[in-house]
Amino acid sequence: MNIETLIGNAVREALKALYNLDATDKMTQLQKTRSEFEGNLTLVVFPFVKMARKSPEQTAEEIGAYLVEHCQAVDKYNVVKGFLNLSVGQGAWLQLLDAIDKDDRYGMKQADEQSPLVMIEYSSPNTNKPLHLGHVRNNLLGWSLAKIMEANGNRVVKTNIVNDRGIHICKSMLAWLKYGNGETPESSGKKGDHLIGDYYVAFDKHYREEVSELKAQFMAQGMTDEEAEKRAKEESPLIKEAHEMLVKWEQGDAEVRALWEKMNNWVYAGFDETYKKLGVSFDKIYYESQTYLKGKAKVEEGLAKGLFERHDDGSVWADLTNEGLDQKLLLRSDGTSVYMTQDIGTAEMRFKDYPIDKMIYVVGNEQNYHFQVLSILLDRLGFKWGKELVHFSYGMVELPNGKMKSREGTVVDADDLMQLMVDDAYQTSMELGKFADMTEDERKEIARIVGLGALKYFILKVDARKNMLFNPEESIDFNGNTGPFIQYTHARIRSILRKAADIGPVSPIGLISPISPITPKEIELIQKMSEFGAAVEQAGKDYSPSGIANYCYELTKVFNQFYHDFSILSEPDEQKKAVRLVLAKNVAKIIKNGMSLLGIEVPERM
Repeated sequence: MNIETLIGNAVREALKALYNLDATDKMTQLQKTRSEFEGNLTLVVFPFVKMARKSPEQTAEEIGAYLVEHCQAVDKYNVVKGFLNLSVGQGAWLQLLDAIDKDDRYGMKQADEQSPLVMIEYSSPNTNKPLHLGHVRNNLLGWSLAKIMEANGNRVVKTNIVNDRGIHICKSMLAWLKYGNGETPESSGKKGDHLIGDYYVAFDKHYREEVSELKAQFMAQGMTDEEAEKRAKEESPLIKEAHEMLVKWEQGDAEVRALWEKMNNWVYAGFDETYKKLGVSFDKIYYESQTYLKGKAKVEEGLAKGLFERHDDGSVWADLTNEGLDQKLLLRSDGTSVYMTQDIGTAEMRFKDYPIDKMIYVVGNEQNYHFQVLSILLDRLGFKWGKELVHFSYGMVELPNGKMKSREGTVVDADDLMQLMVDDAYQTSMELGKFADMTEDERKEIARIVGLGALKYFILKVDARKNMLFNPEESIDFNGNTGPFIQYTHARIRSILRKAADIGPVSPIGLISPISPITPKEIELIQKMSEFGAAVEQAGKDYSPSGIANYCYELTKVFNQFYHDFSILSEPDEQKKAVRLVLAKNVAKIIKNGMSLLGIEVPERM
């Protein structure tokens, strides 16, 4: 129990005893006392004035007097109009520090077999191209959200749905057949996902050349620009061949399926390498080639129950007009499925695999309408979590020179980006002299941790709902709101603790005198550490990794201000030194635990 909770309970007892008022937690919420006033926590008493039938000042005086007498944590108080400023006794702060010190997972809850089961879907790549910067944001958000939900006492299953079928996959396959000359990842020295992505780009290049030539021919025949463009795209031999290949795939053609399987396996090997570098993984991977038929069956089942309707052309639709939406296509007239059908099929498989209590989809905000519809349809079909599914909607990542386009090969490749960050971290650390007395292997490992930490923190510190502009140069900075700044502070503390261990053992906080004087800066640090649990809880409620990132930054700032003003190892008073060492040790612990919720490692030295 933290100080705020302890005093909040005492405030509610006071209100009951003094005014027979049953106050809620929200009514008695405490705030940090403003710096210009004496105190640590402030209670706004205006909501209780009517029941007390006294002035705000009198009401505050009565509550303050009651707390000093009945709550050991409150040492003294002062009243400023309708604000009751409470000073917490030093003994209470030391007791709180002791509680933090004894709990390796302070601020985080542990799940058990009865805890809610939350499934989180993220990544969702296509097997026609490598992962890019947009996927990086998706994967980092999904992984961090999973860690935050676990820290809030949930059981979590991390899933991925791979888009491994469709016309875009056939485009890469056809281009490889036409232009590949049997090239493989081994013969080319390329990762499989990069190799296949090259052929997706190659298809688009040749396709646009065909369209351009055909368009010129059709315009020469008297067609308008728009008519010629449309006709050229339809008549392109390449796109026709790709559609023919898709039909063969749908029919189970052995040759097409064998090629599809071989090329997809190249891509999966590449994906696995990227995921490992990024530090993310999954408990279960689903494939649309396995789920789309399940979705068709589920839609047919809903049709038989009268939940959907078939139109004259044979297509199947969901009427959502009663929900204020339009009609949604679920099966085309030729019986083929659409993305919505596939998502229904995936939901069916997942619900059979796991007793899901909550489903969270980490997907960009361009799909907001899709998930609004999916929620309604899953609820109609009887999925207990359908109505309350969470679409963790996030904004796009933009570059200084505009948006990314996969077909044109203008994406920022995830592998290249990670290597750039690691290289930049190495170079910056060398220039700042942070690699002194290290082996080359140690330098490379720290550059990896710092480079990837910079990338992850830069992306995760931004409110996920917002579009963001990614600039790698700004993220590798050992000052300001960056990953390296927080990592460096952790490494500095660990260095202090190693030097302290060489001097002698540190006294447990429980052996330190409760009247040992501690400074306002030390109290501020204890108070900030005690807020970690509330930050974790709020991040879970808001689905907000940025809340954890900002907390880690604020804690780091408070520690650095304290460290600037007070010595630790050279402090002659052993009691003061002991308190400060315990403070430092636990700041490092909470930084490490907080950053781990973002998927960020912190080095022992830098």
